[in-house]
Amino acid sequence: MSTDFQEARIALGLRLRELRAEGGLTGRQLADRLGWTQSKVSKLETGRQTATHDDLNAWATGVGQPGSAPELAARLRAFESYSRSWRRQLAAGHRPVQDTLTVEYERSTVMRAWEGSVIVGMLQTADYARHVFNAYTDLHQSPRDIEDAVRARVRRQESLYQPGKQYRIIMWEAALRTQLCPPAVIAAQLDRLSGVIGLDTVSLGIVPFEASLKLPPANGFWIYDERLVIVEDWHAELWLDQPENVALYSRVWETLAGAAVHGAEAHRVITRCRRALGAV
Repeated sequence: MSTDFQEARIALGLRLRELRAEGGLTGRQLADRLGWTQSKVSKLETGRQTATHDDLNAWATGVGQPGSAPELAARLRAFESYSRSWRRQLAAGHRPVQDTLTVEYERSTVMRAWEGSVIVGMLQTADYARHVFNAYTDLHQSPRDIEDAVRARVRRQESLYQPGKQYRIIMWEAALRTQLCPPAVIAAQLDRLSGVIGLDTVSLGIVPFEASLKLPPANGFWIYDERLVIVEDWHAELWLDQPENVALYSRVWETLAGAAVHGAEAHRVITRCRRALGAV
């Protein structure tokens, strides 16, 4: 996790310890009062475990200071903006995650994306998305609401045709070749990419394998206007709204975009990826 996230979690733990001391309770006494293990109290106070909002409400009540609950909740919200674990986000399945993202798309005008490993969600066919959700559901052992998640993702793509929206999407050629699906599904997906080239709202660039890169093609991310960046990692999403972080990812995007081809050249890259699938 980021240093900022860990420092914020430690700071929250110190505040929890302070409130417990003000309440005149030992860690054991508070644990008994809340029906927790003493180790949970210790981990929360030392920043080795992330509190939930329910934990914080219980803590405030347990130490006799229920009025501190809003302050604790604000502290938690502040550093949740850095890291949102998949374990928590996917507790109810993929559909709620898709709905949360839809809100960000709806409130944004200019969206920039970089992806080096899979087709970006906004351009996925339903069949391709189904295989992606299956893979991540297996990985995270989350509820299998795959069809609901697919419908939510495909429905969000309606904004590709909404006047005023701007989607500036850059993908590495590897994303077009990743064998997450049967060849026929990938072929249809590549046809879909060819079809969006030329849309008024979409600028699709492909970085060919042979392109000279100034940065490694690392994690995928989206930039929403100039206010928010969402970065995907294996354990969590990072939601970054600090101006310096948005500026950093903007520089990364511009650097990678400088190696991309568009229009007819992008078509040629897509065509050779499709040809590599053989007769499908």
